[in-house]
Amino acid sequence: MAFVAVANLVWEFAHLPFYTLSETGTTSEIIFAAVHCTGGDILIALSSIMLALFLAGSSSWPSARGLAVIALTLIFGLAYTMFSEWLNIAVRQAWAYRDLMPVIPIIGTGLSPILQWIIIPLAGFYFALRPESR
Repeated sequence: MAFVAVANLVWEFAHLPFYTLSETGTTSEIIFAAVHCTGGDILIALSSIMLALFLAGSSSWPSARGLAVIALTLIFGLAYTMFSEWLNIAVRQAWAYRDLMPVIPIIGTGLSPILQWIIIPLAGFYFALRPESR
């Protein structure tokens, strides 16, 4: 989880140029947004893995049912991210994408947050579950 927290913080700062805040926000607002979003990312990650473990885990996890837990964690994280992006962009208008953000057709979610919720959890699982880490 420490890796996931740090990786999300780095990602949040790295993909800020895809949001209008990077052009309109003060330095304090930008830093607050990145740290605030990282806190949300940590809660999403914790909730996603806990729900996945509850639904698909076993007492011998990760040796058994490892892929099921990983898949569910990714699905839950992606689903919440797509919902949150829609809610905050289309409904609340709390933030907006710049033209630089590639948007996935049909779902209208930016590519960067989707990649964030694929790459970081998979890397986290890789580092946590590789044989030399046990």
